[in-house]
Amino acid sequence: MCPSSILVVDDEAAVTDLLAYNLRKAGYEVLCAADGRQALKLARESSPDLILLDLMLPEVDGLEVCRELRKSSSVPIIMITALGEEIDRVVGLELGADDYIAKPFGVRELLARVKAVLRRAAAQPAMPAALLDGPGGLRLDPDGHSAGVANTPLELTRLEFDLLQQLLSNPGRVLTRERLLEQVWGYDYVGDTRAVDSAVKRLRAKLRAAATAADAIEAVRGVGYRLNP
Repeated sequence: MCPSSILVVDDEAAVTDLLAYNLRKAGYEVLCAADGRQALKLARESSPDLILLDLMLPEVDGLEVCRELRKSSSVPIIMITALGEEIDRVVGLELGADDYIAKPFGVRELLARVKAVLRRAAAQPAMPAALLDGPGGLRLDPDGHSAGVANTPLELTRLEFDLLQQLLSNPGRVLTRERLLEQVWGYDYVGDTRAVDSAVKRLRAKLRAAATAADAIEAVRGVGYRLNP
């Protein structure tokens, strides 16, 4: 089995060297880019399995890199942010990033997040799964990894697809943010659960654009979300 490949994007050589060293030591193949333009070029040419993306980059910033990649790719993206960049983190999650980690961070925490995101991205169902139907003619095919409304396909990222699958699999049941993070993101999230809210917001927008029942995903204040049949 080939090792997973990771594209590290950061303009600080010390950070890039530290990440590359520890990722290679953990068994990953590593590519490095020092600016956003080079990152886009390498991402398109090499098709990495995951991207570690700093937000503050020369040439093209990390948010724009994320926005461009999401036009044609669902590659998992973990943003690397400074501790005080909360607004940028929110925007990055809404653009489709899968996760973020704030500087300064521990190598063990970073490796755990990388492993969890890659595990979720590679997960395959052990048995054939039934088609899942939802409101407004929504249908999801877990095995074919496709979703649509009537004859109109929905263009979902891998994370959005997994989130919709969880909601469709539990109609009417309130799923806490913590459970969604465990089932969809693949690990326990301590503290900030904003990633769930951002992903739900993106999913609702795509459902609304497809003229289906976008508001069927209901927020339960202080708890989580449920899909109303």
